[in-house]
Amino acid sequence: MRGDYWLFFAALILIISLATHQVPLVLISLLFLLTGGVSRLWNRFCLHRIEYRRRLSHNQVFFGEEIVFEVEITNRKPLPLPWLQIDDELPEQVTLLKGKATITYDDRVILSNMFPVNMYHRVTRRFPMRCRQRGCFAFGPTYIRSGDLFGFFRRSMYIDKLDFLLVYPRLVPLEKLGIPSQQFFGDIRLKRHLFQDPVLTAGVRDYHSGDSLKRIHWKSTARLGKLQTKLYEPTTTVDMSIFLDVRTLRAPLWGSVYQLQELGIIAAASISQHALKGGFRVGLYVNQITRFSRGMVRVPHSQHPDQLPRILEALAQLHQVETVPMARFIQQEARSLPWGSTLVVVSAQPLDELLATLLDLKRVGRSVALVKVGGEKPEVSSGNLPVYHITDDVAWDLVKEIGLKEA
Repeated sequence: MRGDYWLFFAALILIISLATHQVPLVLISLLFLLTGGVSRLWNRFCLHRIEYRRRLSHNQVFFGEEIVFEVEITNRKPLPLPWLQIDDELPEQVTLLKGKATITYDDRVILSNMFPVNMYHRVTRRFPMRCRQRGCFAFGPTYIRSGDLFGFFRRSMYIDKLDFLLVYPRLVPLEKLGIPSQQFFGDIRLKRHLFQDPVLTAGVRDYHSGDSLKRIHWKSTARLGKLQTKLYEPTTTVDMSIFLDVRTLRAPLWGSVYQLQELGIIAAASISQHALKGGFRVGLYVNQITRFSRGMVRVPHSQHPDQLPRILEALAQLHQVETVPMARFIQQEARSLPWGSTLVVVSAQPLDELLATLLDLKRVGRSVALVKVGGEKPEVSSGNLPVYHITDDVAWDLVKEIGLKEA
């Protein structure tokens, strides 16, 4: 430490002054040694009993909303600090409305605060921020530095705790995406359509010729000694399974077109909102593994009032790399989807394999629709597959309106 050089220099002067009997020089060297000793002792305890707290006014917000980032430092000892510096690492995607940050690496910036802290004193700084980009953003780690009054010695503290902010995607009316909402849900399935739900068993009856073997109730059959068939309750609840394809470039190219992916996420979020308002049970599936997901992103079907926040939370965490092709992912999930579930696939690059998979599902009686984001509308030669196209003009208008920028 540079303060040690001052102490060594003062001790050397003291020895020379004593040898040459220079009393004024002896006094000066003693003053330096005393100052250096006090500074060293000060530095040793400067960060002792220092408490740091970082807070976000909200941990989940919508695109474009403002939050307050708060830094609080408490000195719980009788030793004042002439200076204390706090360096917080923040995401570059969140815009500071007060204060200045220094760009460091990738998409990270450093927000520095330096101020004195008196004994048994607390200092709080607040910084308003605007969330101009969807995503999951980490706040931290934090570096705290302090030292003696003269700047001879310095001590630092590293706090690795992270706080996370989820910025939900923008929600827009389907008409703004170029999708007529009434036609969209009319083509998929009417909510008042009745069908039998195999999850809701109403009872059993004697087996009739033509009954499916899958509907035989084997326990009742064994008990009564004759074949019994399950009776299912009718239901009007329609499940909508929204599959979001995060791929935006045709294989074998890697990477992503940021605006197209964000528009796909906005479309999936807006369709989810509209379907939930229309009385559908909605589930979300994404061909990607995120930082906090266990396996592929899956939000089970529900009509609960908290279902939309769950879907938006999952969409906020998405990054730009697919884990498996969407066609393979749909084939894996289709077998376990709820009875009567309608598949809505949102994709910027519906490859031939994906189109073939959707047509196969259509042929076996599934209700399927495709939402194409940008580019040209795909030609589906057979199968009567409903295709809704978010055109480049609509996409560009939405990009300009909400200010989507390259990540």
